[in-house]
Amino acid sequence: MTGQAVQVWWARRDDGHPGLLTLLDPVERARYEATVAPADKERFLLGCALSRLALGDLLGVPPADVPLRRVCPRCGGPHGKVALAVPSASAYADVDFSVTHSGDVIGVAVCRGASVGLDVEEYAGGLDVGTAATSALTPTELTALYARPPAERHSAFLRTWTRKEAVLKALGVGLRLPLRELEVSAPQAPPAVLAWPDRLAAPRPTAALADMVVDGAHPASVAVVGARTVRIDRIDRRDASAAVAAYGGGA
Repeated sequence: MTGQAVQVWWARRDDGHPGLLTLLDPVERARYEATVAPADKERFLLGCALSRLALGDLLGVPPADVPLRRVCPRCGGPHGKVALAVPSASAYADVDFSVTHSGDVIGVAVCRGASVGLDVEEYAGGLDVGTAATSALTPTELTALYARPPAERHSAFLRTWTRKEAVLKALGVGLRLPLRELEVSAPQAPPAVLAWPDRLAAPRPTAALADMVVDGAHPASVAVVGARTVRIDRIDRRDASAAVAAYGGGA
């Protein structure tokens, strides 16, 4: 798989429709029904559907036949990071994917031979950059942020955040590992991990990052951790809105 690109699929919340419910397994359907907020229900449904569409395309199987599982590493419950449920001896055991959503944007990154993480953040007003930065950035990152003109700090912070969260998702730890313990390059510099948290066991992982902008406004980042055979500079970006809308007669 040397040189294989990472696939990143994007859809929007209004692409969803009832026909996608056929893609949910019983655990997902129960979670969907238990979710109260309509916007959260729609994002969850789109995340599940987009995952199966992207993985089905890669595996060459119908989306409804893509098996997914969620197992919490702490309690064993069905709410951990979603993964492809295939035997370790399967030809697809090296497939990893990551789901993200913010506002009306939903994305899925898929790759083989490495762990992948994807994050997108809606670019919207109302963010208290000062408070968020204090809890998420290292001292070096904070210094770099406040060296920028005030008008640029919102976008600079979101770019730093997407890079850091993409890395943590690829590691499979989410926000259980504080963002302040991971340091990435300044927003205007090529994306890279500069310092790993001390609590990570040695040797430190190998990581590669790439930045994106979705719909001309929303910053996103993808991280690949644990292998040198995946080309992070060859991102296969796909607008999946038409495929999602058409699935199950939704169009």
